[in-house]
Amino acid sequence: MNPIVNSSPRVFKGIALFTPGGDLVYCIDPYKQSRWHIHLCGVFQQLLDLPEPPHFLVPCYAATIDRWLDPHTQQLQTTAEAALPVLRYQSLLNVVFKTDGVIWQATPPWKEFCDPIVLSTYRQQFPQLWENHDLLVQYKTAEPDIHSAPALRTRIGEPSLGTSETQGHVLRLFVSGYSMATERTLHKLHQLLEESLGQPYTLKVIDVSQHPDQAELDQVFATPTLMRVWPQPVRRIVGNLENTDQLLGLLQVADE
Repeated sequence: MNPIVNSSPRVFKGIALFTPGGDLVYCIDPYKQSRWHIHLCGVFQQLLDLPEPPHFLVPCYAATIDRWLDPHTQQLQTTAEAALPVLRYQSLLNVVFKTDGVIWQATPPWKEFCDPIVLSTYRQQFPQLWENHDLLVQYKTAEPDIHSAPALRTRIGEPSLGTSETQGHVLRLFVSGYSMATERTLHKLHQLLEESLGQPYTLKVIDVSQHPDQAELDQVFATPTLMRVWPQPVRRIVGNLENTDQLLGLLQVADE
């Protein structure tokens, strides 16, 4: 499939998402909105007939470029970063973003998401992503609705300092759809929280397929993910929620 080629705007944000097999979907956004990683995952799901969006690609196979005008010098500035596995594609990235000569920097590795053992489990679930389909596709953006844009910057269920929510624990459980496994996890968490916490708590369940903006804001790339939002610092457990000691460590039941 051939890319949709547009002339790049002078100031823009560009996001590219590769598969392990080398397919590419990218976006050039002059409005610098958020959530485009989520949209690109959706494009791969549709094009490759995947059972769900491959959000796990984002920390391991994404590249981002930001071009802005320095208010003091009025000169164009560029920041370009790419995950280590896709740095070898920087010539291609400069072609699609029309940024000839830009040197792309490596983003810090997300070891918990990009470990080869972790990725091998996804390969069993999404074998299409390890095949090359000669895909080079531009996802076209639309002008944002100025009335709804502020909602993109609002975290769902974010506790505000001084509210009653900050008096106890605030937790978020990110899932991908609801299943028997989700119900078992919720039952175990509820039982553990009731038995171990001597203070109020809030547990919000977030389906990433219904709230992709929240998943991107919280940098959730795999499900299930349990986050302790409050008290700070934020802590999380990704994947296995069966280990009671890990859960208690996240809750920090012992006096801090």
